[in-house]
Amino acid sequence: MARYILQRLGQTLLILLIVSFITYLLIDFLPGDPIAAMLGGEISQETYDWWYQELNLDKPVLIRYVLWLKNALMGDFGHSASYSVPVLQIIGERVPVTLYLSVLAFLISVPLGILFGIISAVKRGKPADTAVTLTANICCCLPQFWLGILLMYIFTIVLKWLPSSGWVWPWEDFGESVRRTIMPLTCLTIGGIASITRQTRSSMLEVIRQDYIRTAKSKGLKGKKVIYIHALKNALLPVITLMGLRMGGMLGGSVFVENVFVIPGMGSLLVNAISMQDIPLIQGCVLLIALFTSVVNLITDIIYVLVDPRIKIA
Repeated sequence: MARYILQRLGQTLLILLIVSFITYLLIDFLPGDPIAAMLGGEISQETYDWWYQELNLDKPVLIRYVLWLKNALMGDFGHSASYSVPVLQIIGERVPVTLYLSVLAFLISVPLGILFGIISAVKRGKPADTAVTLTANICCCLPQFWLGILLMYIFTIVLKWLPSSGWVWPWEDFGESVRRTIMPLTCLTIGGIASITRQTRSSMLEVIRQDYIRTAKSKGLKGKKVIYIHALKNALLPVITLMGLRMGGMLGGSVFVENVFVIPGMGSLLVNAISMQDIPLIQGCVLLIALFTSVVNLITDIIYVLVDPRIKIA
């Protein structure tokens, strides 16, 4: 297991290196003057020249990347001109918001998705199965930004029940935090619940056809015991992989959701950084998202190996 984890950590470092290099190349292709976009308005020639040297724009892109990578390995991700603070400082302020939303959405979508999937599989061919399957199929197709705008129109403009934007931590004002979190969480969880429901249903239907399930039923075990003790354990194996993908997807979905609801998280920070061509900040945001996704995938693979002893580590 230790060797496997070390191999995966090596792969993660390679992925981060590739992602950072590709991102740096793509930033170089952005149109316009990055310094003018970052600072905005009229700037003095001295300020322009200082940032030109600071970002190494007088050097080829490959040399710039190597210099950035050297500083990044020492913990220096540069200075954000658009926010006038170090990159790590502004990212550190935004990360907790995105992690809070993503983890909360994950903790809501997983149990609900598994529950609906079990109900759909057990009630196969009945109205409950049809309702769950149809709803899940529809929810899988809903774009998060469109759903966010729709929810905002209904609950903010028409009904005037919920605020359209802003962020409040639960320990600051619990009631207001709940009101401002309902719509963003709904956008992040709907797709996760739907996909986990479909995967759980498919896995459950496959498992309950197995011989050992029929044997358990023939021995007089009650239906709930057969489902929750014997069938569910094996049916959840494919769902574990999907859980890891959904966690990464929720982090990516935060880019849309945070911008729709004006939430000060990593998603809105990345979009603002791109619009202002803040090169150090873009690199820092993309690298952190890639790191988080890689760590989630690593944890998912380790859990899968621990849960299913049939999987052998090469």
